[in-house]
Amino acid sequence: MIFHKRGRTDSNKRHLITYSNPDSIVSDQFRAIRTNINFLTEKRKHRLFIITSPGEGEGKSTTTANLAVSMAHQKEKILLIDANLRNPIIHDVFKIPNELGLTSILTGKVRAESAIQQTDIGNLEIITSGATLFNPAELLGNEQMTTLLKTVADLYDIVLIDSPPVLDSTETRVLANQCDGVVIVLNRGKTAIEKTIESRRVLELAHSRLVGAIINEKR
Repeated sequence: MIFHKRGRTDSNKRHLITYSNPDSIVSDQFRAIRTNINFLTEKRKHRLFIITSPGEGEGKSTTTANLAVSMAHQKEKILLIDANLRNPIIHDVFKIPNELGLTSILTGKVRAESAIQQTDIGNLEIITSGATLFNPAELLGNEQMTTLLKTVADLYDIVLIDSPPVLDSTETRVLANQCDGVVIVLNRGKTAIEKTIESRRVLELAHSRLVGAIINEKR
C-alpha cells in the first residue's frame, strides 16, 4: 500500500514482485543485483544510477521499479525518478498520481520537494514524469536538471533514474554522463547482440560508466 502527500492509497501495484513476494526467487535475484551494484560503487556514499535499455519493451521500467523496492528494503534512502518523458510508466507501476512530477520541476512550476511522493516501501520516494511535453531532450539537458541531480544526490543514499532507450533518444546520453553509473537492461531472446554492442558504444561516446547489465526474460 502506498501513501503519498495527497493522501491517496492503493495496494494494486503492478509488476512489483519484490514488494508482493519478497521471498521469491526473482526477488532474491534483485537482491543479488543490488549487492553487486553496492560492491561496484562502495567507495561513494551518495550514488546516481541511470537505468536504460537498447530499445522499447525490454522490461527496463519494471526492472528499475523492482530494484528500487529491493534497495529500499535494505534501509537505504532511495529516490526513483521517472525521466522517461516519452513513455513514462513508473506512476502506473506504483499506482500514484502523475499531475506533478519531473516536468513540473524542470519548467519551474513547483519546487522539487513538492513533486516528491513518499511511499511506505522502506525509504523509497518517487518523482514521476509529470505532464507530457514535446521537448524532452531540451528539458532533460537543461541546467535545472543538472541542479536537481546535484541536490538529490546529497539527500539520498541512492538515486535511480528510469530513462528512455539509449538508441531511441538523445536524453539518456545527456543524463548518463552526469551519473555515477549506467545499468543496461537486456531482454533475452529479444535484444539483438548488435543493438547491445551499439548501446555500449553510444554510452562510451557519452563518457558514461557502464557498471552492469541485467538480463530480463520478460515476454
